[in-house]
Amino acid sequence: MTLTPEIAKYWETYLVQHPEAADKFDSAWAFGDNPRLADELLDLVLRGIKTGTAQNYDLLEAQGLPLPFAGGLSILLDSTGQPRGIIETTKVEIVPFAEVTAEFAYSEGEDDRSLESWRHEHEVFFTRELQREGKSFDPNMRVICETFRLVHTNHNL
Repeated sequence: MTLTPEIAKYWETYLVQHPEAADKFDSAWAFGDNPRLADELLDLVLRGIKTGTAQNYDLLEAQGLPLPFAGGLSILLDSTGQPRGIIETTKVEIVPFAEVTAEFAYSEGEDDRSLESWRHEHEVFFTRELQREGKSFDPNMRVICETFRLVHTNHNL
């Protein structure tokens, strides 16, 4: 994600109040792969429901993107690219899709928060992502399970 002037200004404003965060910036991104999903999942974070997110490890690696890291700060964007909040990653685990736990599925805050629902919805999502790369879903694929906490909300929008 390119740091737009709005994102850079938001980060700089955050650093005024939290100078200790200067070397903890991870990235700026939106959830999902479409505007509806980006805004729905962002809303769950802003309401304190969603405290976890999952990514396809192999796709992240193929794109040359860095892994999230414990203590890292990410700016969450809405579907229009506007910065809406900052999360701090508290835990990162890489596990096979089939070994994602019910506890982690619950932390994602989606649907009925069950492991069964998580597996169904994430298989659909990961399949869609993989198809764009000419690959197919594998239940043994590696998943980055990132747990986080919301540390700041952008009230200037």
